Amino acid sequence: MDASTPGTGVYVGERQGRAREYAASKVPQITVLFWVIKILTTGMGEATSDWALNQGAGLPGLGLIGTMVLDIAIFVGALVLQFRVPRYLPAVYWLAVTAVAIFGTAAADIVMYVIGLPMWLTCAIYALLAAATFTFWYRSEKTLSIHSITTRRRETFYWLTVFWTFALGTALGDLTAAAWDWGYLLSGVAFAALIAVPWLAHRFAGMNGILAFWFGYVVTRPLGASFADWFARPADSGGLDLGAGWVALIAAVAIAGLVTQQTIADARVGSEGSSRTDD
Repeated sequence: MDASTPGTGVYVGERQGRAREYAASKVPQITVLFWVIKILTTGMGEATSDWALNQGAGLPGLGLIGTMVLDIAIFVGALVLQFRVPRYLPAVYWLAVTAVAIFGTAAADIVMYVIGLPMWLTCAIYALLAAATFTFWYRSEKTLSIHSITTRRRETFYWLTVFWTFALGTALGDLTAAAWDWGYLLSGVAFAALIAVPWLAHRFAGMNGILAFWFGYVVTRPLGASFADWFARPADSGGLDLGAGWVALIAAVAIAGLVTQQTIADARVGSEGSSRTDD
């Protein structure tokens, strides 16, 4: 079938348009695989942070301050790399998300457990910071769509929001599991049910797609972290006692495998789009 066949020109034009949009994007398409990797990064961030901070002792030879400095260095380095690449690259993007997950977890934990701020107040502060970022983002760009992350300013707003949502999600998970005494498993089940709400509301009740996305994005954090804690924590704390280090390692291997799969799939899509454009 060539461009002279009726309807083919429209088809090719749509494919070319999608190819151009994909080439300019700095974030992935929202698919089931996206949500799976996102949840795994939240679990890995929780487990890695717990392992590194080790209840305030920090890594051997580093101490708490040294561990936080290392977290910040990884966080900044990953984001600098993400900002420098010209378009969405799965490995670079998910490295940045993982770095945000680790640092966001540590930031929330230090506020709650070192500074001693109540969990509900920590949730409120991070919720307000996320709301303020959304407000400035919309006033500046007139959209909160993640499909429009094509400029440096929009990308800055996007990653600020991602950071606040990770910290907020960490505080929410600790609030339900510890302060409300739900335990890690019940908290994980509750957030697994809650994450279905925006999807159902968007599909059947007309919820705005952008609102539904960010609703789900926030909930993935306590969902993944609650199950990570359930696997990692000792039995007397309601966990399976696998250990934070092992949970972080297993999650890292799973993330690496899925990101590799996504990279191969994206390369295939890009190749097909290029061949269509040349036809």
